[in-house]
Amino acid sequence: VQLQASGGGLVQAGGSLRLSCAASGGTFGDSVMGWFRQAPGREREFVAAIRWASGSPFYGDSLKGRCAISRDNAKRTVYLQMNSLRPEDTAVYYCAAGYMDILTEKSAYDYWGQGTQVTVSS
Repeated sequence: VQLQASGGGLVQAGGSLRLSCAASGGTFGDSVMGWFRQAPGREREFVAAIRWASGSPFYGDSLKGRCAISRDNAKRTVYLQMNSLRPEDTAVYYCAAGYMDILTEKSAYDYWGQGTQVTVSS
């Protein structure tokens, strides 16, 4: 399984970004796809996840109300739309795939993408 994250960049506070995670090399029908982020000196934290089969989302507290996770079956891609970004959202954002219905724990995910940097300027 390979996960390729993209879409990060530099954005001003209040702006938006859409991250993408292209999945390949495996079957994802029964998977959970998650987004995590890690800022310098901090633990990697859960942002959002989606159950591939149903498309049902789940959100952590970090970006709750300011983000939306979705997936495109045909493209085997998961998206994270982030709005009203703040400087404290600056981090490397990682996508991950797992096959346990445990959404918020890093240890439940088997595969990780390389991460994409999001920098929010004030």
